[in-house]
Amino acid sequence: MLDAAASGSLWLKDPEIAGIVDRTIRRGAEIAHYVLRAYVIMPNHVHLLLEPCVLLHKLTGGIKGVSAHNANAKLGRTGSPFWQDESFDHWIRNPGQFARTKAYIEDNPVKAHLCARPEDWSWSSAKK
Repeated sequence: MLDAAASGSLWLKDPEIAGIVDRTIRRGAEIAHYVLRAYVIMPNHVHLLLEPCVLLHKLTGGIKGVSAHNANAKLGRTGSPFWQDESFDHWIRNPGQFARTKAYIEDNPVKAHLCARPEDWSWSSAKK
């Protein structure tokens, strides 16, 4: 349901807001909070595949905090919640699971009929 963008706020559909989130995700990797392996920014949610270099709650808090602050400022929603409180994390235990998870993440826009191929979606590691 989320992948089809049928529910939830669609702020990430706005290219400026998606760009804010994209830059925040890539910046976290640049400053060595994590090794970014794959990501996709969908119209109403984000998937990340990464190797954390800091505690997970600090990492997700940083991504959510910085991107929410900047996106809300752009949207004129300062002080309002942008992200849901919860996050869903999973451990990747072997190369096969890694490959399946990466493909799942990058195929999200295709499954949601937002593009024909993963590399056609602007807000994804498949494009980069």
